[in-house]
Amino acid sequence: MEPAMGGTLATSRDVARRAGVSQATVSRVLQGNTNVSEGKRELVERAMADLGYRPNAAARAIRMERTLSVGVVVADITNPFYPQLLEAVSQELERVGAHMVLWNSDEPGHAGVLEAVRRGSVDGLLFTTVSELTEPLAESLRRNEPVLLLHRGLDTIDCDQVTSDNEHGARMVADYLVGAGCERIGYVQGPARAGTALHRDRGFRGRLAELGRPQAEERTRRAGFSHAEARGAMRELMQCPEPPTAVFCANDLAAFGAIDGALSLGLRVPEDVWVVGFDDTEMASWDAYSLTTVRQPIDSMARTAVRRLLERIDVPDLNPVKRNFTCSFVVRGSSAHTPFPDSH
Repeated sequence: MEPAMGGTLATSRDVARRAGVSQATVSRVLQGNTNVSEGKRELVERAMADLGYRPNAAARAIRMERTLSVGVVVADITNPFYPQLLEAVSQELERVGAHMVLWNSDEPGHAGVLEAVRRGSVDGLLFTTVSELTEPLAESLRRNEPVLLLHRGLDTIDCDQVTSDNEHGARMVADYLVGAGCERIGYVQGPARAGTALHRDRGFRGRLAELGRPQAEERTRRAGFSHAEARGAMRELMQCPEPPTAVFCANDLAAFGAIDGALSLGLRVPEDVWVVGFDDTEMASWDAYSLTTVRQPIDSMARTAVRRLLERIDVPDLNPVKRNFTCSFVVRGSSAHTPFPDSH
């Protein structure tokens, strides 16, 4: 039900009148259609908030022959990045009168999840952890089924994808560490098959090579996006004959593990070793970690992904769109607050 206000129900016509726009514009905003100017979208959203308006989801679902639900697939809900991403996706779906159905699935082909679209259990799917193009996924895309890759994209396929510029983000880390005068740089890599890890690896190693500081293999360990593995990798690195003075980890969770690994050896961060992560999850700002990291614009990515998927649901034969968001660099206590070099 649309909520009561002053004893009556606010309608979309009330919203249109309050915002000074047409009902068609209100409908497009509710559907997440991007063919609305940002100014009009803000007027409609402000009017909905002022009137306490909520779309009548049941009526819309019947009228549009939709479930008004979107499936979101993750593979590791324990990674603090994903709850943050899921919250942003859920808020955007709720804003347009839809809801989220969550799958925590590490099934390689995701055949069961893709079948949910064909059965009509959900209107579309957001995949956040795809690592390869499987035949079930390829078949789904050939059918023009509403599927979008969020956060983790694939270079090998042409479909809707919303990602951040992982390669450039990792290049910023290389610039930062070299610019700060770090002589021995350690590196805790991510999983070999994850696209985000591959792009971060390419950016970090590539930029170090350009700067005349190729990454030393003896100060490199592969640990996956895992606290426990990264903790062990850090302990190995810091017990080398010439341990690193700074370590880049492929995501924040690994960086938390690296910090804990250093502390377990009686080392201090950043006095004995700097640690840099990637993602800027909420935990990164906690006093216990105060992690220097690369920030992904999670809210903007989620908003864009939801709106694009809703467009795809409405018009299945749209040309695929790939949106790659710029990251930013956040300096905190794990690297002694050395400023990021403006020249890069």
